[in-house]
Amino acid sequence: MLPYRKPTPGRDYWILDDALPDIDAVRARVLARDDWAEGYPHKPESWPGLRTMPGLEPDELAHIEKLVRRATGAHRLWVETAPGGATLNHNCIQVVGKDECEPRPHTDSRALCRYAAVLYLNPDVPKDTGTSFYRQSMPGGRLGGNLVTAPHTNLVEALGTRFVPADAFTEDVRVPNRYNRLLLYTSNLIHTATGYWGSTLEEKRMTAVFFWMA
Repeated sequence: MLPYRKPTPGRDYWILDDALPDIDAVRARVLARDDWAEGYPHKPESWPGLRTMPGLEPDELAHIEKLVRRATGAHRLWVETAPGGATLNHNCIQVVGKDECEPRPHTDSRALCRYAAVLYLNPDVPKDTGTSFYRQSMPGGRLGGNLVTAPHTNLVEALGTRFVPADAFTEDVRVPNRYNRLLLYTSNLIHTATGYWGSTLEEKRMTAVFFWMA
């Protein structure tokens, strides 16, 4: 069983609305891109939908990082690289439709980031396409934890397997999707997209995701 700490605003996650001054320009630029990498179901990949990098322009990213530093009190943010050269898909646009994925509770690598964030880029999607924090659902109806701590770096290491029953987790806290909302959270919390939506590029759940060490 993992340790549990109730996700609390201002400590474990931060909701920063109206994050960018010209979000419409960001969305228009993303919709005009033609350099998408294709995941499932377009290609036999483990990740869903479409991706493209970089997402935000340098001045937009600097503005977002200023908000993150102010919220968390971090003096410096950086993108970490693993000894083998691996990195997370920082400043990446992700577009996923309603039939392309299901909620997948996970944590991000503690070795590569302390904070993660998602910027919602849809003006018209259901609120339940935001982000949810989960905790373990144990046999007998007991509730377990939601945090990955040392010596483990991610949920797979902590549980010792990538394959867990579909009912192994239960939703704990849900943050609704809202256009131009930045949801920032500590990366070792179990989390997932609450749900997906849409069948066209304009309609599908569109987000920019970020991963920082601090």
